[in-house]
Amino acid sequence: MPLLLLGFRDELTDRPWQPPARHWPGSSLVGGLDEQAGGTWLAVHPGVPRVACILNARGEPAAPDDRRSRGELPLRAAADGPQALKQLHEDLGTLARYDPFFLICADLSAALMLGWDGQRAALADLEPATHVITNVGHAYPPGNQDLDAKAEHFGPGFAAHRPDADPAATIKDAWANWLTLAGGESLSGDDPAAIVVRHELPDGRVYGTTSVSLVALGPHGLRYDFQPVPADPTTWYPVDLQAPP
Repeated sequence: MPLLLLGFRDELTDRPWQPPARHWPGSSLVGGLDEQAGGTWLAVHPGVPRVACILNARGEPAAPDDRRSRGELPLRAAADGPQALKQLHEDLGTLARYDPFFLICADLSAALMLGWDGQRAALADLEPATHVITNVGHAYPPGNQDLDAKAEHFGPGFAAHRPDADPAATIKDAWANWLTLAGGESLSGDDPAAIVVRHELPDGRVYGTTSVSLVALGPHGLRYDFQPVPADPTTWYPVDLQAPP
């Protein structure tokens, strides 16, 4: 399984969502559903195979009266592939309707990232290596201009122990040390280095990690494992990727 992805969804904990499934009629895509806007944070196309995900970024927000949901973008990228990112990169008028983001699209041939800060777009190839992307940017491996405590703390661990993600193995055996790292190493949720986060906001709401995804792409397909309760390691399960009869 030459391509592995570990993703953490951080969001207001009262924002309604549904776990990964084929939520979009007529589409082959599988992903979690943001019930508020109808999009997703991560989508896979089992038939290619391909994965796409989005992270909120820092920068200038879109005008409220013209804003579109960033959750549309992983669906477009998973369906259309890297060409979708290249087209968006050249379409500043469309990009201006979205708040800042990092959009990643990967298949067995390439991994591409489109960054948008509200004013400028940047397209980058992610070469074969271990990469850590946060809302700060491309923060690992060392030498990238974007520095982040999460990447500094966890990047070396992910790079040192690459699991084989065998599709026939149990979740524990397939992901090995990455499963342990995905638990957050007992860091407090408000630690700057935490990857499983929890922040109590002044208005009483909570912003935190609401789910974790592990995706592996290989020449014979993909595996997609999902954790709907990050604080509970017993909640990991394999996502059903089979098309309905």
